Amino acid sequence: MKGLFEDTIAAIATAMSTGGISIIRISGPDSISIADRILVTKSGKHFVGGMASHTVHYGFVTDQDGEIIDEVLTSIFFAPKSYTGETVVEISCHGGIVVSRRILERVLTCGARLAEPGEFSKRAFLNGRIDLSQAEAVMDLITSESDAAAKASVHQLTGLLSRRIGEIREKILYETAHLEAAMDDPEHYDLTGYADAFLPLLNGLLSDIKQMMDSYSAGKLLREGISTVILGQPNTGKSSLLNLLLGQERAIVSDISGTTRDTLEETLSLGDVTLHLIDTAGLRDADDPVEQIGVKRALSAAAEAQLILYVIDSSLPLSDEDVKRISEYPNAFRVVILNKNDLQEAFVYEDAKKIFSDIPVISFSSKTGDGLLQLQELIRDSFYQGAIRDDGNLVITRARHMEALSDAYHSLELVKDAVLAGMPEDLYTVDLMNAYRSLGLIIGEEIEDDLADKIFSEFCMGK
Repeated sequence: MKGLFEDTIAAIATAMSTGGISIIRISGPDSISIADRILVTKSGKHFVGGMASHTVHYGFVTDQDGEIIDEVLTSIFFAPKSYTGETVVEISCHGGIVVSRRILERVLTCGARLAEPGEFSKRAFLNGRIDLSQAEAVMDLITSESDAAAKASVHQLTGLLSRRIGEIREKILYETAHLEAAMDDPEHYDLTGYADAFLPLLNGLLSDIKQMMDSYSAGKLLREGISTVILGQPNTGKSSLLNLLLGQERAIVSDISGTTRDTLEETLSLGDVTLHLIDTAGLRDADDPVEQIGVKRALSAAAEAQLILYVIDSSLPLSDEDVKRISEYPNAFRVVILNKNDLQEAFVYEDAKKIFSDIPVISFSSKTGDGLLQLQELIRDSFYQGAIRDDGNLVITRARHMEALSDAYHSLELVKDAVLAGMPEDLYTVDLMNAYRSLGLIIGEEIEDDLADKIFSEFCMGK
């Protein structure tokens, strides 16, 4: 198969750090000849030119003077059965920045050029190996921060979104073709009663698209995580909660009030849920100017948060200050954490449930972990609304996809309005084709070159 590209590209496909192995990927028409120039057997014989596709061979990479750079394993994939759709050679060497860079430099001096970020995936897309939504899923899978986010990416990578979009587009195209044929040849195509028969199909298409659109709010959180602020008065156990969630002593814990004076940010995976956590200074009227700045930053972070974990010392009576503070953030999902229930009976629990009747209240212990599972399940159920399941369900995670779905939905609504208004059938086709094109943007069939370039530029090097 002759590819779309005449040049050969190369890059390090693994992280630039110390590790067990590194992989140098070469893709393009000269992959075999370049690899054959630098790879030899133990006896010094060049061997890549005789390798069969999808095989792995042991050998050595040599420099321009024939000196060995490293011992390696070399894999070869002939076009079109490779990731990019071109002939690909992958050299697995010992991990480390120095060795992998030396091998890459050797490859480049033999005729390859350094790949741009995402260029391997871009070639896979342009050569028809994957569509655009699958290419985006590759990057989402690499950057996923939770099991649920990874599962959503895998579903998209394996073509679930592509198939759903393809099925809808096929139905739209069939109806459009039928209408245009009837307009061109009315003697042989009778549209009597067409609108009544078409309406149920149209409603089904709208329902299918709406179902995907409804998954976006949860899908966006799966991909990006939840902005979470730990808030409360001093000495309630906010830093202890952070340390418990992280599984390490990240924040200083002390009986002295005002220990935390600035925001402390961490990202963690709490089961299926990714939280971008911010621990904050205790809320009080402080005399110390540094602590005052910390309190201001805490309130500012809370104002932007999607989730607020408000920590209260359950061994003490509820304060009016806590009730006031919690009510100040109605736009965030708030959870009252009644901490330190291990010290004594949490006698404020029932009182708290009455006072915060519209806010979840959890009896908790940062010391023992009591209440942690309940907190995890509460966040999962409240934010993801059933999107996290193991039944292979499709979740929309990208704003670009959501915008295209919304445009398609609007176009089909216009078609439905025309049907219900009894307008002529020839008026349906413009909006039907607009919906068809909008959906095509998701899988890349209607995409402009500059948008494709922007999408792939966000990929990591070597992918």
